[in-house]
Amino acid sequence: MPRLRATISIPSLGAVDRAAGQVGRQIAQALRAAIARGELKAGELLPSTRALSASLGVARGTVAEAFEQLQAEGYLEAQIGAGTRVAPTLAEQAQPVRPSAGRGPDKPAPIQLPPRAMRLAKVVAAFTPMPEIPFAIAVPGGAVAPDDNWRRLGNRVRASRAAAPASYGDPRGLMELRQAIADYVRKSRAVHCEPGQVVITAGTQQGLYLAGRVLLSSGDRVWAEDPAYPGMTAVLDDLDLVTTRVPVDAQGIDVEAAIAASPHARAAFVTPSHQYPLGMPMSMARRNALVAWAQRSNAWIVEDDYDSELRYAGHPFPSMQGLAPSRVIYLGTLSKVLFPSLRLGYVVAPSPLIDAFAGARALLDRHSPTADQHVLAAYMREGLFEAHIRRIRGVYAGRRATLIAALERHMPDDVTLQPSDQGMHLLLWLPRRFDDVQLAKAALADGIVVRPISSMYEAAPRSGLMLGFGGFEPEELETAAIRLRTILDQSRSTRRARASTGQPRLDAD
Repeated sequence: MPRLRATISIPSLGAVDRAAGQVGRQIAQALRAAIARGELKAGELLPSTRALSASLGVARGTVAEAFEQLQAEGYLEAQIGAGTRVAPTLAEQAQPVRPSAGRGPDKPAPIQLPPRAMRLAKVVAAFTPMPEIPFAIAVPGGAVAPDDNWRRLGNRVRASRAAAPASYGDPRGLMELRQAIADYVRKSRAVHCEPGQVVITAGTQQGLYLAGRVLLSSGDRVWAEDPAYPGMTAVLDDLDLVTTRVPVDAQGIDVEAAIAASPHARAAFVTPSHQYPLGMPMSMARRNALVAWAQRSNAWIVEDDYDSELRYAGHPFPSMQGLAPSRVIYLGTLSKVLFPSLRLGYVVAPSPLIDAFAGARALLDRHSPTADQHVLAAYMREGLFEAHIRRIRGVYAGRRATLIAALERHMPDDVTLQPSDQGMHLLLWLPRRFDDVQLAKAALADGIVVRPISSMYEAAPRSGLMLGFGGFEPEELETAAIRLRTILDQSRSTRRARASTGQPRLDAD
């Protein structure tokens, strides 16, 4: 009587789905799962490849391929003349922890996030894109989108070998683009620099992070405006800096108040051309005072040149960097005036810091996509970028005037506009009894996007809404203004009704 081979059955493998393809991978995954569930024990003998292929109805070579993969991964061991077994070493692995009382086997203990992970998880809300509906901010569309010249250049450049190199590029960025940016900011922003002082970034947000990494250490003290761009304050928090929020008035950041509150600060993060979110420029007196402090204290100024190109009355204000090139880190973006998904910006830094900025950039993501840098360099070199800015400045000016007129017609008397003559948004001040966060939620439910600013303050928050106008036609802006008035009236009525019945109010005093 022939001797039977001691093999085990594997009923859990089931049938092979040939329509799904990759049959060998299916078998390997089924075996992994059977081992993980304990249906195949450490040291147990598997059927031969011939027997298993016959039972599954597949080619023997397919089963052999699965076995070989699992041997490489350490799940199986094969010996000549002794067959293939589940690896004995798997028995040495720790057994799964028994579920505690009240928790089923499919409900593992919740993961406790580290403090930094919890902080970063909260940041993502500020960067989640809103629907591209009025009054979303930084939404270039229609007449302000990149023109046919951009598409033509893109096709031409991407067809060339230069835009598709096989090796890594310079972390500082493409030299042709750095040259074009240096020429542009010298002429339009009064920035004092050479191409060697430019580092290409993935936008202003990355520039802020690079500046913090290069200039500062954990625990250093810095100044930031109050209110301020949430993305900037999140960077300062992530770098473990001690941030003093400095109030902003009609002239910009209050330098005397900053010195009194934090005299040993190592850097100031400011938006002097167009304060975010309020919109005023920093006065020359405040600029001189800030530069004098930086030079006297051996400190740094990080200048986010937010919305500098989009001034509608007169010429754009000159940069602060031109007042003190050795003390100012200048940050600019090209994404805002072209399209946000481009993700190209730049840092202009004093020459001794350039290698440090390039090294920090290399650690983050090596360098920006080379093809996009070639396209943008050509766009700027041929004068198309400046022509694009002139064109969109005219379009934005018309849309801004439309929105201002609509708000003046439809808003109640206790809602006021913050004076500003540049940028892609207007700021609408609300009475203190209104909760701008709740109003923003109500507006979104009604098909309007507004951004509340109370959360951008650290001290003495005011209630207000940022209304973007850049990407929307005049009739869209008019209709949205009427709907916003309706939402304000509904919020006012709800508040009064709750007050008359003694119920808790949703709006803050």
